[in-house]
Amino acid sequence: MKFKLLSVFALVAVLWACDPATTKSITDTANGILGGSGTAADLTPSNDEIISGLKEALSTGAVNSSSFASKLDGFNKNPRLFIPFPPEAQKMKQKLIDLGMQNKVTEFETSLNRAAEEAAKDAAPIFVNAIKGMTVTDAMGILKGGDTAATHYLREKTYASLVETFKPTVKNAIAKVEVTKYWNPLVTTYNKIPFVEKQNPDLDSYVTQLAARGLFTLVKDEEAKIRKDPMARATDILKKVFGYADKNK
Repeated sequence: MKFKLLSVFALVAVLWACDPATTKSITDTANGILGGSGTAADLTPSNDEIISGLKEALSTGAVNSSSFASKLDGFNKNPRLFIPFPPEAQKMKQKLIDLGMQNKVTEFETSLNRAAEEAAKDAAPIFVNAIKGMTVTDAMGILKGGDTAATHYLREKTYASLVETFKPTVKNAIAKVEVTKYWNPLVTTYNKIPFVEKQNPDLDSYVTQLAARGLFTLVKDEEAKIRKDPMARATDILKKVFGYADKNK
């Protein structure tokens, strides 16, 4: 390394006596000696670039997550996202299965997941809109944070309002896939059983919360991919910002 530095200093001293073309050639040679391809200023992103890069990373994650989750069985066949029978109604589920209604229970659970998949089609713009308020302080904390720091930031800042915004989307999806058509026969049958606690969970809220949670899970995966895999950095700004982060861990 000493030899490299001495070589660079010698080259810099020569710069004063060279014309611009020669200067550029010597500068390029110096960069080569140090193993770089530009000046520190060129390689260090500005605050605006950091914010822009992180917003792009989260937006890309949101769009990719929405696309993945909205596919057929995006929730229903994914154990990490699958929305089960409402937990407060587990006794009801078991009782109905004991009565020979396993198929009806399965159909109902499938309808919950179909509603989440349908709602996910409209989730990306809601997420992207929530990303707009990122500050320089937020961005620097995220850049130097762990593999899921951006997702954690997004969840902390937006989860409650996102769920409220997302609820009408889920409500429409629930209506579209006719969740209540599968739910009503189950709850009607169960509530006729003597001495049981009557059930009628808020399915809109239940699906909304689990659909949002599932989407955050996928956003987290996308963020980790961009942080760990240079090939996942599809644009120059992502390469610059996360390349800088790699070198400053």
